[in-house]
Amino acid sequence: MATMDGGFVDCHCHITAYEFAEDLEDVIKRTREAGVKTLISVTEELSEFERVIQLFKSYPDLVAPCFGIHPVQGCGSHDQHSVKIQDLEPALPLFQKYRDDIVAVGEIGLDFTPWYAPTSQEREEQLTVFTKQLQISKDLDLPVNIHSRSAAKVTIATLKEQGITCALLHNFAGKPSVAMEGVQAGYFFSFPPAVCRNDQKAKLIKQIPLEHICLETDSPALGPEKHVRNEPKNISLVCEYIAHVKGITPQMVIHATTDNALRLFPKIKRLE
Repeated sequence: MATMDGGFVDCHCHITAYEFAEDLEDVIKRTREAGVKTLISVTEELSEFERVIQLFKSYPDLVAPCFGIHPVQGCGSHDQHSVKIQDLEPALPLFQKYRDDIVAVGEIGLDFTPWYAPTSQEREEQLTVFTKQLQISKDLDLPVNIHSRSAAKVTIATLKEQGITCALLHNFAGKPSVAMEGVQAGYFFSFPPAVCRNDQKAKLIKQIPLEHICLETDSPALGPEKHVRNEPKNISLVCEYIAHVKGITPQMVIHATTDNALRLFPKIKRLE
């Protein structure tokens, strides 16, 4: 495979999503044509674990699998709920079984949005599940791929308390001052193409040093157009946006963010 230098690394996408089930071959083709060298494919629920491993075996030079139990389970279903310890327990043996294949633990984190976690009980249980998965990442010597919504400060505080040194905070929506605490801890931040839709994140992107920024699509969500399926090929849009905000060339952004991804997710070097 061609070297990663000059190619994109999508540090957070959901290639196992049902939205890709019918035309995945075409999506993969467009991904490669767009110069994407690696898809760091996160999972949210146990039901996706075996599927992401299958995709890794089908596309071993492209798909880098992650295992994680998301703070909100049953997304898009009638059974949507704040994560419980029972959602994690059956997944534990698979972290061990596939420890050599997975490149990170994720998507994990905290979601304290009031309709998901209205009481302190739900928030505490989310913290328990999050902390257990942080421990798994330490046991397996893997980085973590993090979701935080309405919980930026407590997420970063928990990562630091647990002694986590390698973390990606995806689509971070906290205050720049909170992000800088993460930067000081050595964490990375990634942004999806949806940032191109408005300038809400421009101040944050401006403040975070390029050495701490990665690219992501979060596809099939958070694309350049609302309610239109996002694809990994759209990663160039966020690259151009970051270049514009920082007043540098897109080539500089590609080079720096790919270098950052290789430092954060060292196991993806095997895909080269």
